[in-house]
Amino acid sequence: MRHRVAGRRLSRTKEHRLAMRRNLVASLIEYETISTTIEKAKEVKPFAEKLITLSKKGTLQSRRRAIALLGNRDIVDYEDGTVVKKGTIVGKLFSELGPRYLDRPGGYTRIIPLSLRRLGDNGQLVLLQLIGADESSKKQTKTTAKKRSHKKAKKTVEIKETAEVQETDQANQQ
Repeated sequence: MRHRVAGRRLSRTKEHRLAMRRNLVASLIEYETISTTIEKAKEVKPFAEKLITLSKKGTLQSRRRAIALLGNRDIVDYEDGTVVKKGTIVGKLFSELGPRYLDRPGGYTRIIPLSLRRLGDNGQLVLLQLIGADESSKKQTKTTAKKRSHKKAKKTVEIKETAEVQETDQANQQ
């Protein structure tokens, strides 16, 4: 019986699960959004969030720990048929993602279900995404815009009231 045994086996050996988890998180850090099955996404999400929390510290010891947990694979791009090195996964994690989520207390990833099913085994597909820095600023601008519009509405009401009072005063004077 598997009572109270944490984690999913995903029909893989321990070594295969570890390699799959590392590869999925490395791809998530590199591309910031990946498509996978819901079971794999639920298994990978906590590991990715722990690595991002580790990168927020930014110390040498946390960098070494991230390399030990994840590996330090290169980010490469193909330009004109040649391979160009853009950096490393851990470098991007500590230079871009750590500072991006510095003021966020957690919840760096989200799982978005897709209507597509995988051909072959009809597995449920999802998008595993990193929450963007632009979304937190969008929320702030929306709230400030609401506040501004509310303030503008108050000001226009006050202006109309003062204009009416002035008109009635002028009519009374005549």
